[in-house]
Order: sequence, then C-alpha cells, then structure tokens
Amino acid sequence: MMRNRVGKTVLLTVMFAVLFVLPLSARLSAQTAQKVEDLLNQEAVSWAGAAYFALEAAEKAVLDSPDEAFQFASSQSWLPKNIEASSRARLDGISLLLMRAFDLNGGLFYTLTKNSHYSYRELVYKKVIQGKTDPEMAVSGQEFLFMISRILAIKEADLEKLAEEINAQLESQHISGARANVTTEGVTISITNIQFLANSAELTDPEKDKIREIAEILKTVHGQNLLVAGHTALAGTSADQMQTSIERAEAVADYLVSLGVRNREEIVVQGHGADRPIADNATAEGMALNRRVEITILLRAGNR
Repeated sequence: MMRNRVGKTVLLTVMFAVLFVLPLSARLSAQTAQKVEDLLNQEAVSWAGAAYFALEAAEKAVLDSPDEAFQFASSQSWLPKNIEASSRARLDGISLLLMRAFDLNGGLFYTLTKNSHYSYRELVYKKVIQGKTDPEMAVSGQEFLFMISRILAIKEADLEKLAEEINAQLESQHISGARANVTTEGVTISITNIQFLANSAELTDPEKDKIREIAEILKTVHGQNLLVAGHTALAGTSADQMQTSIERAEAVADYLVSLGVRNREEIVVQGHGADRPIADNATAEGMALNRRVEITILLRAGNR
C-alpha cells in the first residue's frame, strides 16, 4: 500500500512538472531549477518567498533576497498589511500580489479597491484559482506555481490577440513592410526596408507617413513602454553598422515622441547593427529585410 501511494505521488509530481513547471521554466529563464524545486517541496509558501518568486517571474525587479522582495512588495501595497515575511501566505493575499505584480486588469470593485478580497474573486473568475478553495487557506508551492503558469498563459494569449489586432489594422490601412509578432519582450512591430535620407538618420517623407499611421495604432495601447531597436544590413564596418542602427532607432523614437505616442522617458532605444539578421545578406531582398526598425510594446509598464 505504501509503495503504491509513493508511486502515485511521484507520478502526480511528474505530471505537474510536465504540464506546468516546464512551460514556466521556459518562460522564466532567470529562475533556477533549484528555486522551482524548492517551491515544489513547500507545503505552504511564505510571504517573502512568494514575493521573491513572483517579482522575478513578472520581471518587476531584480532583488537579492526574499526579505528584500517582501519589503519591495510591501512598499508598493502589493501585500496585505500587518503580516510577517516568514509567516504562511494566504490565498487572498497571494491573489493580490499576483494581480499587482503581473498588471492584471479586473472588474469595477477590484479597480476601485485593489484589495485582497476582490483580487481573490478576480483570479477565481479568470480560472487562475481552480477547485474548491477558501481565501484564508495557505498556499502550497505547487499551487503557487500553478497560479503563475495560468497567469503567464493568460498574458501570452493577450499578447497574441494584441498582435492579431495590430496586424488587422496594418492591413486595413494598407501599411506595407510592417508586421506585428509576439516576441520574448512583448509585441514587436517590425518595419523592414525602412528608408532614410542618404548618409543620414533622417526619415524620408513616405516613411514618416508610414510611422505616423503606426503611431495612431500605438496610441490605442495604453500604459506600456516602448522599445525601439535599429538593425542594419551587413554593409560597412561593425562600428558603422552599430552607430547607424542607434541613430536611426533614435530618429524613429524622437518622431514617435513628436507625434504624442509616448514621452521620451517611456521609450527605450537600442541599436544592434547587423548582429540580428532575419534574412540572407547575400541578396538584395535579404538586405532590405535586415534593414529595419522594430517597435516593441513591452510586456510591462516599466523600462527594461
């Protein structure tokens, strides 16, 4: 009987790992296998431990310890008041932490109160919390990992939907050479074969028209910062490629600011030179595809 019970426990653990932990680990490259294993072995997570894992999973902050994560989450009002870092975390409080850390939207009462009671109800409604539960119950490591996996799945679905909506708008406005895709950083609009005036980072008038139309789409996506990245074809020296990619990304970012899409501090600029080709630089067509600017709607509101 004992052997059968142990076998069943091992089987359930393996199934849980395959269904939830492995996809979670693929999404959370910064998380170590040891952290996941530690959580799986916990009958009840602590407030500090939950904050430490959740903040890293949501890419909110890079913190050195659970206690530091607890202090940060408490300062943001993402945890219930008057709790101890080492005490067992309750399901309703965990719900508040996850709703706030992952920037999940909720109904009217949650929006008005931002408290643990309505956070719990929101996660039940979103099916992040499943089965027979009580808001005051302790949360095991497995349950906590399951909740985060469900939230990541919801966020991924939201990104896919956003990319589809952007592509539909690009097509309806007949904007050529631009397409949105879900990437590891968010939803990226890639503008290929982007044209600048000769020997400069100044956009041509047709490209300004194209970016002006894309800007109207970006204005409909509120709260998320942008990343503008420049890429070049394989021509000239590496130093020239890098400098050109940075200057052209900055030109696009400045134009977006002038159009009122975001404030300058809400846009991150990067240059990659020719280091990230998406096509063969041996052909003119490939070089045109590699000569691009990418505008990414970042996963979270803060700068990356």
